[in-house]
Amino acid sequence: MLENILHMLNQFFINTGFYLADYRQIIMIFAGCTFIYLGIAKGYEPLLLIPIGFGILVGNIPFFKGFGLGLYEKGSVLNYLYFGVTTGIYPSLVFLGLGAMTDFSSLLARPNLMLLGAAAQMGVFFTLLGALALGFLPKEAASIAIIGGADGPTSIFLTAKLAPHLIGPIAIAAYSYMALIPVIQPPIMRLLTTKKERLIRMSTPRDVSKRERIIFPIVGLLLCCFVAPTALPLLGMLFLGNLLKECGETDRLAETARNAIIDTATIILGLTVGASTQGDVFLTPKSVGIFLLGACAFSIATASGVIFAKIMNLFLKEKINPLLGAAGVSAVPGSAREVHLMGREADPSNFLLMHAMACNSSGVIGSAIAAGILWSFMT
Repeated sequence: MLENILHMLNQFFINTGFYLADYRQIIMIFAGCTFIYLGIAKGYEPLLLIPIGFGILVGNIPFFKGFGLGLYEKGSVLNYLYFGVTTGIYPSLVFLGLGAMTDFSSLLARPNLMLLGAAAQMGVFFTLLGALALGFLPKEAASIAIIGGADGPTSIFLTAKLAPHLIGPIAIAAYSYMALIPVIQPPIMRLLTTKKERLIRMSTPRDVSKRERIIFPIVGLLLCCFVAPTALPLLGMLFLGNLLKECGETDRLAETARNAIIDTATIILGLTVGASTQGDVFLTPKSVGIFLLGACAFSIATASGVIFAKIMNLFLKEKINPLLGAAGVSAVPGSAREVHLMGREADPSNFLLMHAMACNSSGVIGSAIAAGILWSFMT
């Protein structure tokens, strides 16, 4: 009798996560707790880091294979939810909500700021060359390079099309650097600008008419997607969301897009991307290389925007504050907020937020176009 009880207890124990745990899963669980801590205690992009961190915990709970529990097991609940990642559904829905939240007025008031969003994409193409030099396959290198756009949904979308086996590390790297904008960007901005440049004031932008705001998403869709048709799933949704917001006749749809839809997509996207980082799949030399290249990509993108703004000032009568170039990356609204704070640090009465959002929104469009170009070239 005692032997039977001991045998049952032993069988119970060897079926628990305590027995099945692997050191790599423990490391990833620690990483997931760190993400949650940064989101709650430090306030670093909590809407992103908390779902991702919790997803990392979910994905690294040990279990026997074949029970239909794991994200990579066909027929499991997580596997069905992950379908929206691998097909690009969730990133497209995020772009729909983002479009319904974005006001392009400041961009339309000063169209030359679009150039800063384009300049920041240099981080993408420099990182592409670096990844190829380190031995990554072309499709893998292209997926890693898009981290330089500092746009999590775009990174996930392109990786799902070109290198789906790298979705976990690339998504985690992209969102990590987006969350760490307050740590990464300020030193680069200080290094590349003088106190005099940081004090430059931007003139008040002109008023943009409702007609211009309605026409912009239509013209923007046609121009951008004629240049890069493969960017259509992202930019099509972005400009649709913006048209719903600006036309004045679909306020209810715009409200749903910028609240219920984007929130739902963000929760499931964060959870499933986090759950895809199973220790035995995630902790590889390639993942380490991706994180290092991602840091380089984000830094180069920030520096490229600032340097290009300084070059523009050589030809402009009305100078622009070079800090705005750092907002050319696609991390909305984090990088725009950081530029504004840096400007106020130099002069508390200097308000750069509206102008920074113009660069930021152009960076969203630029990173989607860059992703479309890479997808078309690598396919």
